[in-house]
Amino acid sequence: MEPGVSFLHIDHVSKTFPMLHGESKRKNETFTVFKNVDLQIEAGQFVTMIGHSGCGKSTLLNIIAGFDQPTTGGVILDGKLIERPGLDRMVVFQSFALMPWLSAFSNVRVAVQAAHPLWDKQKVRAWTQKYFDMMNLHGAEKKWPAFLSGGMRQRVGLARAFAVEPKVLLLDEPFAQIDALTRGSIQEELVRMWTATRNTVFMVTHDVDEAILLSDRIALMTNGPEAELAEVIDVNIPRPRTREALIDSPEYVSLRAQILRFLVKGAKHRTSTVEVPPPDEAATDEAMSHEPEEDDAGVAA
Repeated sequence: MEPGVSFLHIDHVSKTFPMLHGESKRKNETFTVFKNVDLQIEAGQFVTMIGHSGCGKSTLLNIIAGFDQPTTGGVILDGKLIERPGLDRMVVFQSFALMPWLSAFSNVRVAVQAAHPLWDKQKVRAWTQKYFDMMNLHGAEKKWPAFLSGGMRQRVGLARAFAVEPKVLLLDEPFAQIDALTRGSIQEELVRMWTATRNTVFMVTHDVDEAILLSDRIALMTNGPEAELAEVIDVNIPRPRTREALIDSPEYVSLRAQILRFLVKGAKHRTSTVEVPPPDEAATDEAMSHEPEEDDAGVAA
């Protein structure tokens, strides 16, 4: 990759959909979700995008994943234009997305086999076990997804994604369906895993605290339709970070207030600066709240 060229470049991307029959009186009218989004992400960075529902965060993530195509612009990963899905990008969905007919272990193993088709069974198994253990899943290898808690299912999803060693890990509100107590522990495991692997991560979320805890940079989207990227904020709080330490951090209080003020205002246009209110004037949160066999049938040899 040439010097000065970012690892992942969302290059002036816009997404427009045709209006459905009956939604518009004019022929060929379109609906623009977001426009002219330009964001550069360096290798190994953890970048989070925040914005209200309807601003196109998940649509943009799907474009990076190759599940959808932009109307204008493009996404360039490591010097190559993204045109289709690939194992260099792994997605962790909020809906868990595990294959119910496979054990937890085989849900991870099948991804490793796809990424490394020339590896023998022993190497695939050892590699799968490594990432299974890294997500504290030891002992759950033979369990069906239906017999796992939501938190455990998402751990399996994260283990599967990291095990492939993608160039970019895409997280689509991965903790939205998990209770608050479990969410905190899995976030800590995610940070530990990311610290060990240094994958490039792009995540979308509604949770401001989650974004500050996890991110190197936070991208703020204006309200849709025709949403725009308003600002990208650097999170200059030293790592490792814990929720307990953040509570008493002046940098956290100021940054949280800045983001919440932006979201409450529903800023529509790019601004050169965003006023940071004193901590006591910060907006509140209310402004935004039977065992299977070891080798399952259906797994590739």
